[in-house]
Amino acid sequence: MRTEKGQPGYVKARKQKYLLGAVVEFAIVIAIFVTGYIQTGSRLNLLTVVAVVGCLPAAKMLVEFITMAPYKSIEEAKYQELEEKAPLILKAYDMIITSSQKVMPLDAVVVSGHIVCGYASNPKTDEAALARHIKDILKNNHYDKMTVKIFHDYTAFLSRAEGMNNMAAVEQKESLRREKKIRKIILNISM
Repeated sequence: MRTEKGQPGYVKARKQKYLLGAVVEFAIVIAIFVTGYIQTGSRLNLLTVVAVVGCLPAAKMLVEFITMAPYKSIEEAKYQELEEKAPLILKAYDMIITSSQKVMPLDAVVVSGHIVCGYASNPKTDEAALARHIKDILKNNHYDKMTVKIFHDYTAFLSRAEGMNNMAAVEQKESLRREKKIRKIILNISM
């Protein structure tokens, strides 16, 4: 089964895909180079040129893997707990948000009404900068007056998500379409 952006396990699946792709593509490049060398007895042949050009997509896959390598997917227990305690609100998982200054991992984000809350387990994630970046992106997409809060503390995040779930039970139908658009915007700025 293919893991889509915003689902738990996405980062892990992408890392596996990029690593496998890089290994296969570099293996093909090496095979082409060796074939040309065996046929001609020299590295000065057309297959060497093909192998060198073939290094470009292989290197691109390797760079994608290296970029995602330090980050991990949300823990299964935390994912299950969040799904149980906040079933009515929209959630997205395993995001790596990129801004012009930083790359910031975000384990989970919940959206309800005018409130967006995120959980970042990585201590290197700057909560204020990430919240400001998401708020700016939402504002650029005509979602003004949004409240964005990022937590490093999972317990505080879960409490906020439960509170948002209780509010969503009251005002569920009118805001669902809007929340889906906000979730999509946040996923679009993620790797």
